[in-house]
Amino acid sequence: MTKPATTMINGFDASRLGSLPERERSMIERRQAMLGPSYRLFYEQPLHLVRGQGVWLYDPDGNAYLDAYNNVPSVGHCHPKVVAAIAEQAAILNTHTRYLDEKILDYSAKLLATFPEEIDRVMYCCTGSEAVDLALRMACYYTGGTGIIITENAYHGTTAASAAISPSLGPNMPLGVHVMTVPAPDAYRSEGRDVAEMFAENVSKAIAFMQRRGIRPAAFIADSIFSTDGIFSEPAGFLKRTLEVVHEAGALYIADEVQPGFGRLGSHMWGFMRHDIVPDIAVMGKPMGNGLPIAAAVMKGEIQERFGRDIRYFNTFGANHVSIAAANAVLEIIRDEDLMANAVSTGNDLLNGMRMLQQRFDCIGDVRGAGLFLGLEFVKDRQSREPDGARSLAVVNRLRERRVLISAAGLHGNSLKIRPPLPFGKEHAEIFLTTLEAVLHETN
Repeated sequence: MTKPATTMINGFDASRLGSLPERERSMIERRQAMLGPSYRLFYEQPLHLVRGQGVWLYDPDGNAYLDAYNNVPSVGHCHPKVVAAIAEQAAILNTHTRYLDEKILDYSAKLLATFPEEIDRVMYCCTGSEAVDLALRMACYYTGGTGIIITENAYHGTTAASAAISPSLGPNMPLGVHVMTVPAPDAYRSEGRDVAEMFAENVSKAIAFMQRRGIRPAAFIADSIFSTDGIFSEPAGFLKRTLEVVHEAGALYIADEVQPGFGRLGSHMWGFMRHDIVPDIAVMGKPMGNGLPIAAAVMKGEIQERFGRDIRYFNTFGANHVSIAAANAVLEIIRDEDLMANAVSTGNDLLNGMRMLQQRFDCIGDVRGAGLFLGLEFVKDRQSREPDGARSLAVVNRLRERRVLISAAGLHGNSLKIRPPLPFGKEHAEIFLTTLEAVLHETN
């Protein structure tokens, strides 16, 4: 079996700096000198972007790149309605939540209306990492526990608490001492076993391991499409049994909706809804403001009531007026432009197109996903299903050369991660599929 990746998937190798054109080489040298080595760049040849519009990004020479990867500009880069909302509000008022204001209340009502009725409270912050951090604090306080269960290659953020439950950050980022990992719900490698039962059993074993060592479980956290684990979406509903197991142990279920939320999966506004479950807490990040610094945790009232009664919470920039205006525009655009229906339609075109390619290229082991969140897994051999991370990386970089942008995911980095802005349409899907086919011929 191929060893898991130890460096950032699709990260630029700084040892190749001398092979780059002078303009890019100079920028990277300045970047390294001032920002330091922690900041990573994508692609063998890093991309210099100066402008974005809709599903397109542009370099300094005016070349257009089809964006099939970036979920943060959820309704498209520089959407005119979001830009107008930001500008209008910035010219009027921008301050914090310790003053009364109607707009945060109106937006909160709209946001909560998209969730099941059991979820009736919202708390704001600036990033998904902060939202996860807050959710963990609340879960531990509510349950009295400290144990957290995650999947093997999860990513949940970059604060101290969220990084400690993010093994995808690499082996040099230690996990929390009370953090347990379980294998992702990989139907492709389930050997015919029921994915729902298999995953719930693994979570149950993790809980038992904690309890045997005197650790009280506080929460299980996952994003509903397991995006960094390799994109695992099927069958819809497989998380129901896991929710039961978590609740039987007295722990909370936290749904990380930063990536699958806001209609990305097409059939539902929130990824957990595909599984017909109601989490105790759900978190969301910058896609809610199309990239502006706004994020939130929503939760059942009794959880927030206990936490809020005993612990004061404040986030100076969370839910500022300008970010609320952007977030409100995003909700309206998703509704008015029927972007969830587009996610279903275009996503089906992409799935069908990739499955046709799967029939012609033996290196494609599996194709999966929902809406505009899709994965294509490369294997060295269809019988052994051995991951082929090198091919995945080659395809990602050859697509970049042809000005189509995606990245990769999974414990072995062998799955293409296709996650474009929501206006990505049928004409864009055709460009992507045609370009992917050409690259597969080149790398076959």
